[in-house]
Amino acid sequence: MFGMQNNSGTGCEGDTVKDKRQWLSLLAVIPVVTLDQLSKFWIRANLLQGESLPEAGSLRLTHVMNSGFIFGLPGNRVLLLVLPILAILSIITFFFYYLPGHCRFSMTGLCCICLGLILGGAVGNLADRLRLGYVTDFIDVRLWDDFHWPAFNFADSSIVVGTCTLIYVLIRTGLFKEIYD
Repeated sequence: MFGMQNNSGTGCEGDTVKDKRQWLSLLAVIPVVTLDQLSKFWIRANLLQGESLPEAGSLRLTHVMNSGFIFGLPGNRVLLLVLPILAILSIITFFFYYLPGHCRFSMTGLCCICLGLILGGAVGNLADRLRLGYVTDFIDVRLWDDFHWPAFNFADSSIVVGTCTLIYVLIRTGLFKEIYD
């Protein structure tokens, strides 16, 4: 993935700069996966399924075993493993290899970090699914009374932060305007 080169000669900076920025993505993946797996390990070791710490409050650590799809929705097992991987690889391929060669888009360091956050989150959740058959979720936010957001984990947060920041960066660079004009 990181070894491919764009030889079109348009929209690209030097290969050395491009390679360094791609390494930023990889460097973002490592702490995301590490923090995600360590936090999930701690939850599984210290809380029983359904147990919360503290027992009351609007922000709790609650051990949830998510065997479903996004936000606990039921889903096909093969789809659960294949679809996120294909989506992440498509996004990364699009950003690293298609955009710089076909649009006046310069891959910034922040874009690379965002892609690393997204990939790291996907890898963290995939590791759980392959090893355990489910994803360990534990961040439980109760908004009011009994209504609460579905439990999530560090990997989910990384994906959301990476995606939102990437969208913001793309809007600020004018890429969407260039594509739709």
